[in-house]
Amino acid sequence: MTVMKTIAAAAAASFALAAHAAPLESLPTSGTLVVVPAFGEVKHANDQAVATLAIEEQDKDKAAAASRVNLKMKQGLDIVKREDPGASLKTQGYYTYPVYPEERQNINGQPSKPRVPTAWRVGQYLQVTTTNLEKLPKTVAAAQKILTLNGLQFGLTPETTRQLDDQRIAATYKNLNERINSIASAMGRKVGDAVLDTVDFEGSGNYAQDRMAGAPAPMMMRAAKMESADVAEPSFEPGETTLQMTLVGKVRFK
Repeated sequence: MTVMKTIAAAAAASFALAAHAAPLESLPTSGTLVVVPAFGEVKHANDQAVATLAIEEQDKDKAAAASRVNLKMKQGLDIVKREDPGASLKTQGYYTYPVYPEERQNINGQPSKPRVPTAWRVGQYLQVTTTNLEKLPKTVAAAQKILTLNGLQFGLTPETTRQLDDQRIAATYKNLNERINSIASAMGRKVGDAVLDTVDFEGSGNYAQDRMAGAPAPMMMRAAKMESADVAEPSFEPGETTLQMTLVGKVRFK
């Protein structure tokens, strides 16, 4: 019995060694259609800023609150125009909200009396789009004497984005060629045996830089008194933006 087991083990080992030594046969690739995704990106320093400035007032008299907001927004506009004449300005998000006192419940859990507003919150936003990034801290500091800085985003101008588009397409197409070469080599084929059947740029993951859409949500802040004191300049770092693209190529081997 021991001899039979020894013979069987030796035979199994012999078959394993023979199988390991035998060369693997390649699958035929003639007429094969290969789908190849490719990726590319370019980077560029941001050359545009979109700042959101705001003003809010609160008063028992709704008209008085609105009047102060209107006056301060006009003053803020004048400051920004003076500091950055080339900036694009857009007022937006004018709102008026009642302020109610804290509700008091009676014994049965119902409000003791109808709610009546005790004050009104009135506010407005100003969107400033500028390419003068060097002077941006000074512009914002000057505007903060009257308004508050509610948001800031850096990005690329439409002109810069269009200029970078050629580079982005070239980088993506180069990556496609590199991947086709690698795939052909892995399949044991020459690149000359391949024909590029389709290049689909529609699957490119369309670049869309987030912008501030519509008016921001109303702020919760106290009405500030008219300030004339100087405000220290804030520090900003514009950073850079990466534009990406994805395409899909179909390659058929002869």
